[in-house]
Amino acid sequence: MEILKITLIGITGVILAILLKQWKSDFSMYISIATSFLIFVLVSSKIQYIINAFNTFNKFLDSNGSYVGLLLKMAGITYVSEFASGICKDSGYTAVASQIEIFARISMLVISLPVVITLLETIGGL
Repeated sequence: MEILKITLIGITGVILAILLKQWKSDFSMYISIATSFLIFVLVSSKIQYIINAFNTFNKFLDSNGSYVGLLLKMAGITYVSEFASGICKDSGYTAVASQIEIFARISMLVISLPVVITLLETIGGL
């Protein structure tokens, strides 16, 4: 029931931020960032489970672990960029948030290109 814990932390943080926004808007932003960071830390505790699952996938794939490494990098880019983008949007910097999202998409494309090339070579070899 970790989702309930994370949901309660999120709702509590939002309510505190809204209440503090009336008096000190700076503190409201700090509460928002702290709440986001706390949720991010709680979610990142699941990373060991994900790594173990990817290691299991790697046993079924005849490779040197490069595909699993790529999947982990892609997941990391996704989560970190969403976290940073959300904080920027909440702070009112939507242009910066958009640039982070664009960079993350380009990074995902660059990381996935070797897999696509290998797939095309395999299909071409048939």
